[in-house]
Amino acid sequence: MKSLLAVSLLALTAVPGMAQTSSHPFNVHDLVMMDRVSDPQLSADGSLVAFTVRTTDYDANKGLTSVWLLELNKPGSAPRRLTEPAQNANNARFSPDGKTIYFLAAQSGVSQLWQMPASGGDAKQITHLPADIDNYRVSPNGGEVLFSAQIFAECETLACTAARLDSIKNDKATGRVYDQLFIRHWDTWSDGRRSQLFIMPIGATTEPLHLTRGIDGDVPSKPFGDESEYSFSPDGKTVYFDVRIAGKTEPWSTNFDIYSVPADRSAAPKNLTARNLAWDATPVPSKDGRTLYYLAMKTPGFEADRFGIMALDLASGARREIDPKWDRSPGGLMLSDDGKTLYTTVDDEGMHALYAIDIATGAPRKLLSDGTVTGFAVAGDRIVAARQDFKHPTDLYTLDARGANLAQITHFNADRLRDIRFGDAEFFSFTGEKGQTVHGYVMKPADYQPSRKYPVAFMIHGGPQSAWNEDFHYRWNPETYAGAGFAVVAINPRGSTGYGQAFTNAVSGDWGGAPLGDLKKGWAAALQRYSFLDGNEACALGASYGGYMVYWMAGVWNQPWKCMVDHDGVFDTRMMAYATDELWFEDHENGGTQYE
Repeated sequence: MKSLLAVSLLALTAVPGMAQTSSHPFNVHDLVMMDRVSDPQLSADGSLVAFTVRTTDYDANKGLTSVWLLELNKPGSAPRRLTEPAQNANNARFSPDGKTIYFLAAQSGVSQLWQMPASGGDAKQITHLPADIDNYRVSPNGGEVLFSAQIFAECETLACTAARLDSIKNDKATGRVYDQLFIRHWDTWSDGRRSQLFIMPIGATTEPLHLTRGIDGDVPSKPFGDESEYSFSPDGKTVYFDVRIAGKTEPWSTNFDIYSVPADRSAAPKNLTARNLAWDATPVPSKDGRTLYYLAMKTPGFEADRFGIMALDLASGARREIDPKWDRSPGGLMLSDDGKTLYTTVDDEGMHALYAIDIATGAPRKLLSDGTVTGFAVAGDRIVAARQDFKHPTDLYTLDARGANLAQITHFNADRLRDIRFGDAEFFSFTGEKGQTVHGYVMKPADYQPSRKYPVAFMIHGGPQSAWNEDFHYRWNPETYAGAGFAVVAINPRGSTGYGQAFTNAVSGDWGGAPLGDLKKGWAAALQRYSFLDGNEACALGASYGGYMVYWMAGVWNQPWKCMVDHDGVFDTRMMAYATDELWFEDHENGGTQYE
């Protein structure tokens, strides 16, 4: 125990101002100071990519975001920053003709839409609304902006919502009455507002048109939804969006549906997927506007069911699943310029990979599989992917539509990485508790020496339907343990994603059963295969479901662990059922309500 604690404390002592050698093992300070590249967006002709970079102001304890631009058709061109960090600009998007870049930034504390010439020049604020614009899309003709803002349903104007918020802020009484869930969804207390869609001409000063008036639900969904949950038809006359109707059933429901609404609000929103009582999401219209592609689950009340890619004929209402034989669960969708291919990312055996799906046949084709693809954009034959792995935070890469000619085009942390020593990782497999192949990885310490044995951090992932993938995680980053002198063992037991839906489903109703068996067998397999692991100097660590498993192990498998660490874990599933707002999760995972 003493040796483990000493190494742990050394890992946490790096602070700004502390002199570090020119070469040193990776540490927590290195982690938080890395620039974070995200959200690549291509101009229509594929010649420009705009993206966001988050830097860290350590002394102020905050991150600052800027919009950057890179010219792709000029070899050797360097990225240039378009906005100052203090402006905290984000969500850069191109106009349809590629001549203008839009982005969001705060003005007097309120997030608004700005624009600037892609060729260079000054930024100009083009909305002056009393409410935050949370996310947005520019119409196909470039003349309108469709955006989401949070409002009180009874307010007719955005100004009414702003006034209500001011009144609440100035009220000395802080009590609040709730008569329905959600009360505290994820990490935010509900204040009664809904995210809703609005549309207005770019540059207009009039009140925007409220497209989703009467929809009792959040568009996009909270807490992590974005503009991938709504879209324009190619002619700009129709808006598609997905939403879960709230009322009294929201905390029990995963029933998102896709709606259409005229962009001029000449008719009320129409439900296009009412027959499916599970999750329908991310509408993407075909190039000719006749077909709507989207993702759909099949099991009501299950948040980790497989998403299938659907095609809906908007005239006849006929629909088909494009990829019924592909045993992976896609994320967001993007359509190729010729309308024949859909691009998506999926968890895939320890990676988060980029795939192309042939619409006619449903055949998946892997384009980029090493590490984790955190975002991508497509224009013509060019793809820009944001990619990371264990030893590299996200940078941008180009590849063609066949997955060939991969090239790194940004190097934001090159100077920092040059002085850091990382641990090497290897994925391995073994036979699990019920005879199935189970996967995991082992990471060596940063300064590994073959003749030594090393203490081990045995990491258990949350979810439970998630996975340890090869990524550059900003919380559970295994390289922070490797840099502190630990080896790392991470297992993807049943319930993990990226190994087929049946494997993912197998954890439900069996949280402490076969998944624990997989962890035990994975630990034994790692010790047998990797002689440098010191099985007598090991610590088990987990968060959320991983924390549940740590508590469970403390009762039923508490040897050989010298320490056990839980981060926001489930200690008592009965009390979780009475404390959580996401009741669909508890009911599905445990086979019904606790009181039943």
